[in-house]
Amino acid sequence: MGVTDPSGGKPAGTPRAVLAIDAGNTKTDVAFVGADGRVLASSRGPGFQPPKAGVTAAIDTLAATVEEARAKGGITGGVEHVSACLANADLPVEERQLTTALQDRGWGRTTQVRNDTFAILRAGVDEPRGVAVVCGAGINCVGMLPDGRTARFPALGKLSGDWGGGGGLAEEALWHAARAEDGRGEPTALAATLPAHFGLDSMYALIEALHLGHVTAARRHELAPVLFATSAAGDPVARSLVHRQAEEVVAMATVALDRLELLGEEVPVLLGGSVLAARHPELDGRIRELLAVRAPKAVVEVVTAAPVLGAALMGLDHLGATAETRAALREQYA
Repeated sequence: MGVTDPSGGKPAGTPRAVLAIDAGNTKTDVAFVGADGRVLASSRGPGFQPPKAGVTAAIDTLAATVEEARAKGGITGGVEHVSACLANADLPVEERQLTTALQDRGWGRTTQVRNDTFAILRAGVDEPRGVAVVCGAGINCVGMLPDGRTARFPALGKLSGDWGGGGGLAEEALWHAARAEDGRGEPTALAATLPAHFGLDSMYALIEALHLGHVTAARRHELAPVLFATSAAGDPVARSLVHRQAEEVVAMATVALDRLELLGEEVPVLLGGSVLAARHPELDGRIRELLAVRAPKAVVEVVTAAPVLGAALMGLDHLGATAETRAALREQYA
């Protein structure tokens, strides 16, 4: 994470305000926030996907959302600080590259880019101290301390040792169901429940539909809830996948806590993303059970606040805002 200030000082007319950006894969939220914590303007736009669109095109799309918010609030010129939490900023080198690219847009005197998981973490804590595990399409975990130290993972999928998330769970469920139907694997109700979700009568039919594009790859994410429902109905194979997901969440959280020397302290461990925010009883309960053994003082909470709030809070942290100012901002997102 880097802060860029190429000007060497505050340009004339720059308001002491923050531009907060939370840009995920599917949607982007931006907000202009005054130094008093008041939201001056906000807007929502499409997702941020530089790996697919290229960095310049992705930031152009982001810029359109920023300009929409600027127009709504009648805001002209740059702000004091840009706090951007971006999907696909998975490595520090990517954060630095994106920091430079955003700074070149002239939106603020200083710019700081972080992975979007940091927004979820900061949105869920009163001070920048704790660990967050996000399980949406993929899985990621970050931790932070008030002194600026962080803990993180590359979060690049199997390449970096990750397992799970909605996409990973769907893939594993399909694998087990396919092998159950043709006899290579142990029986599982997933062989019936997964194709039934799409109105099909067999795994062969579902495999064919996915392969030929009759069921689009984008719809695979629909299978994670089917997996949880099948597990809740008592299927051992489905349950084993749910339990493994819980183990992965706890493994990431405890490693991050250990890196920050928080393993034995009372500290928030926040759960976010579509899979964890759904609070499936079996997954949620298993996470809490395992974490109670590994980090008995950890306080597990599910984050429901908008991630852009976290980006804005980190921006106010940069300005040295008071607790009262941060509380005022939170009230507007309650």
